[in-house]
Amino acid sequence: MWQRVQTLYLAVGLALAVVMFWHVTDLWWLILLGVAAFMQLVALGAYKFRIFQMRTATIAALLFAGLQIWMAVVYFTSADKSAFDITFVFPVIAAILDFLASGRILSDEMLVQNSSRLRSSRRKH
Repeated sequence: MWQRVQTLYLAVGLALAVVMFWHVTDLWWLILLGVAAFMQLVALGAYKFRIFQMRTATIAALLFAGLQIWMAVVYFTSADKSAFDITFVFPVIAAILDFLASGRILSDEMLVQNSSRLRSSRRKH
């Protein structure tokens, strides 16, 4: 499990989400962050089911991207900019890591399907 690069991407993204829990003050942001982190945790544990893992990682990435957009809108429309710190860019980093993990999971699935196809074609001959 841990030797796969996508697992490391998901773990780092989850660590960023956990760090954000102590810096988010809005309840709705906290709920969205919790759902995204849970989806990422599910993706991290579903390494035996690649398609499911890819889908949950993509959903987590979309949730993180939505959270980042929402936070950016609030930041640029708010007069008080002192409430925001460096951890408010963590959702975009986590989203990028999730999309990278999703791509690696897809390439693993394609590799497995191609090797299965080759194995089945050898048996026919």
